This record gives sequence, C-alpha cells and structure tokens, in this order.
Amino acid sequence: MTITLYDFELSGNCYKLRLLMNILNVPYAIHPVDFFPGREHKADWFLRLNPFGQLPVLKDDDLVLSDSGAILAYLAKKYDTSGQWFPDDPAVTAEILRWHAVADDISATSSAARLALGYSYPFDIEKSQKGAHRIFRILDEHLWFGEKAGRDWLCAPAHPTTADIACFPYVMLSEEGGISRQDYPALRRWTDRVRRIPGFMVMSGIFPAGPAKT
Repeated sequence: MTITLYDFELSGNCYKLRLLMNILNVPYAIHPVDFFPGREHKADWFLRLNPFGQLPVLKDDDLVLSDSGAILAYLAKKYDTSGQWFPDDPAVTAEILRWHAVADDISATSSAARLALGYSYPFDIEKSQKGAHRIFRILDEHLWFGEKAGRDWLCAPAHPTTADIACFPYVMLSEEGGISRQDYPALRRWTDRVRRIPGFMVMSGIFPAGPAKT
C-alpha cells in the first residue's frame, strides 16, 4: 500500500485528509504542491492528476482521487476497521453526505474570505463573511438542539463521523477570514470535542484543545 497526498500545508481541505489518516493511523507520503504563490495546482503535471485543478488529490497505489469529501468517504470505507467514520446504515450515509455538502458551502464562504484576506484572491469579502455567518448560525442551532437531545456530533451516531472532519477545518480557520465564532457557543463546544478525538493533529491556525473542564 502506497498512499500519496498531494498537499498544500495551509489548505483546510488537505488538512481534513491528514487529520482522518492520522486518526485512523494510516501511513501516507506527502507530495507538496505550491498552491500559493506558485499556483502549481494549475500546472500541466497537476492537471493530468486532476483536470479541475483543485487540491487535494490522493493516490492509493494506482487509484487517483480528488475532492476532499469523496476522499474522506473512501479512506473511511477502506481503512476504518471500526466502521464508525462512514457507517453502512443508509440513513446515516445520507446524513453524512449532506454534511459533506455543507462543508463545501463552508469552504465557499469561510475559506473564500480567508483566501481574499490572506492570499489576495478576488473574492467578495463581505459576501463571503455574511454567507459563513449564515451557515454558522444554522450549525450552532443544530448542535445546540443536538446537545439537548444528548447528541455531541453532527450526525445521529453517538460518535464522530467524516461529517465532523469535513466541516471542522474552515470553521476553525474562520477568524483568518475575519469571521468571529464568538456568538456561536454550541459550535465552539463542538470544535473543542473534535480537538479531543484520539489521534487529533494540528495545522497552522488550528491548535489543540485546552484542559478539560471539571
């Protein structure tokens, strides 16, 4: 087995895959891609891997995969011996995929604001920030009602799934896009729970959880 992740260290979408592989104790190699300022993801050699010119890309032996949500599902189905990260229950599968789609919406708003402020991408910062706040309000309400019902995670199972991994990074990196999480207490509690998952790893801008409250 030889897994290679075509990776930009500061990408939240690449980090999702590093995080899940670390949690699952899956060995992998990194092929760095100079996303910024080199825009290497638009180079001919990279476009042969992913014609859409987007990170991340993962190679598992001869299989080449793109799209972080799809890769999360693949890794969980192939390498999670517990079966908990992407369960076979059709209702849970549908629920997880719904949150993978929400993760794409978070990327399109929170990540866009971060790219505009930190990397000079020509995105509408105010529109991106407003869009992220709209999603964060929905997430916070969903998590708050979940806590009242005894559910700690985005989906129905009493354990985290790839839905949590998919949505987590660009929530945590939102401050770099000028998007405060101050008004979303349930969302903040959820990010703290994610950071306590065994095997959790950090990236620039995402730090370990603080001491557990007693």
